[in-house]
Amino acid sequence: MNQEQKLTLLLEDGTRITGKSFGYYGETEGEVVFNTSMVGYPEAFTDPSYRGQILTLTYPLIGNYGIPDENKLADNLHENFESSEIQIKALLVTEYSENSSHWTAKISLKDWLKKNKIPAITGIDTRALTQKIREKGAMLGKIILNEKEKLPPKFFDPNNTNLVDEVSIKKPITYKKGQKHVVIIDYGIKNNIIRNFLERNISLTIIPWNYDPFEHNLRFDGLFLTNGPGDPMMIKESCKVVQKAMEKKMPIWGICMGNHILALSAGAKTYKLKYGHRSQNQPCLDLETGRCYITSQNHGYAVDAKTLPKGWKIWLINANDHTVEGIKHASLPFKSVQFHPEATPGPIDTEHFFDDFVKIL
Repeated sequence: MNQEQKLTLLLEDGTRITGKSFGYYGETEGEVVFNTSMVGYPEAFTDPSYRGQILTLTYPLIGNYGIPDENKLADNLHENFESSEIQIKALLVTEYSENSSHWTAKISLKDWLKKNKIPAITGIDTRALTQKIREKGAMLGKIILNEKEKLPPKFFDPNNTNLVDEVSIKKPITYKKGQKHVVIIDYGIKNNIIRNFLERNISLTIIPWNYDPFEHNLRFDGLFLTNGPGDPMMIKESCKVVQKAMEKKMPIWGICMGNHILALSAGAKTYKLKYGHRSQNQPCLDLETGRCYITSQNHGYAVDAKTLPKGWKIWLINANDHTVEGIKHASLPFKSVQFHPEATPGPIDTEHFFDDFVKIL
């Protein structure tokens, strides 16, 4: 790495933070957010829910175990990644480890980022940056080459675009396994969601976010709504399909963006969180059992509990800020969670939720 190469993070409030470039030496822009996880960066960086975001990692040492092989399994899924590409716009860390060592490592984080043209900055105080974001909220930012560049008149807000359309598949894909068949609406699906269903011998048809399986006469036993990036209101037209499934009283489950879409389909509203939840240790309380789950999360929006209509109830809440982490219908088979039971990265405490969905198909 050329030690003289530097990059500057320019925030919309005028803050400038300059550090050394260790990824692709170039410019980009997006929403600056933070994640407090200690491990799991290969899985996190390839999570489509990070589309459009400049990611700050609060854990001080990053890159020490490198990047694993890009092998694909028999089902054509990447074994070690959650999608086929890096989804973040840029990476910010306190200290990049030049030396990586792990039995699965095939390439360094630095070389992986360069290969995929993802800018990255090291040598900055990410905890101070995180405190700023916590105080002021998630901010728009730019990665620029010249730290003396004048403040641009306008910053790009990825949440004003349809990020889901960028990461969703363009035509249906089918995985044939068992007799039970689930249609998955792809808002930015993580590979481990697919793995979890295939491991449970469930046949899948994954469809684009704006595809109507009923108009195409697909026969299936349940509807699953995936995670995805951006503002759920940008894809509200997807609610029409969910509402058709509701009318048929078909089993419906959702994760993350799927939680938002299920709520919107029921008539509720969503809102943007100040700085979101992005970590692997978020405690969630089951209001029915009193059980607390430790969950993996990556979202910037939440369901407005006050707007949930009659017949629906809050199922889970975040133990830290009491935001909605799950909703369910009082009598019909409609449920969703805000966190990621499929993990990767993070704990697998809630993976049994996939079993719960399979049982009602």
